[in-house]
Amino acid sequence: MNRRISFLVVVLAVAGILTVHGAFSQVTIQPTRKAINLPDKPAQLPFSDAILAGNTLYLAGRLGLDPKTGKAPEQIDDEIKNLLDGEKAVLAQAGMTMDDLVYVQIACTDLSLFEKFNPIYKSYFAAKDLPAREFIGAVSLLRGGHFELQAIAVKK
Repeated sequence: MNRRISFLVVVLAVAGILTVHGAFSQVTIQPTRKAINLPDKPAQLPFSDAILAGNTLYLAGRLGLDPKTGKAPEQIDDEIKNLLDGEKAVLAQAGMTMDDLVYVQIACTDLSLFEKFNPIYKSYFAAKDLPAREFIGAVSLLRGGHFELQAIAVKK
C-alpha cells in the first residue's frame, strides 16, 4: 500500500512539474532569413542589398550613384533622388514601402547639404510619422558620393 501511495505521489509530482513547465515555457520561433537583391545588383559585391529576417528588413548602405556611370551625379538633387529611388526599389523587392522604414542613418560628406536633403527625403513618404533618423558627417564615401543611407524597416 505504501509503495502504491509513494508511486502515485511521484507520478503526480512529475505531472505537476511538467504542467507548470509547459505553462511557463514559450515556443521560440526562429525568423526566416532571406537575401533581397535588385536584379541589376553587380554579382561581385560581397553583400546583399538587404536581409529580410521575419518581418524586419535590414538594408545595406546605399549610395546615390548614376547607374550608367557608377559615379555621383553632378547635381546634388539627382544624387539624393538616385539614393532614395534605390532604397525604395529594395523595399519594393521585399514587399515594403518607404513608410515601413523605422530607422534611417545617412552619412554625408558635407553637412551643409542637410537643408537640401530634407525636403527631397520627406517627399518620399506618404505617412506623416517619419522614421527615426540620424544624419552624420563622413570624411569621404566611395566613388565620390556625398550620401550613404542604411536603414531598418518593419513590415506593417
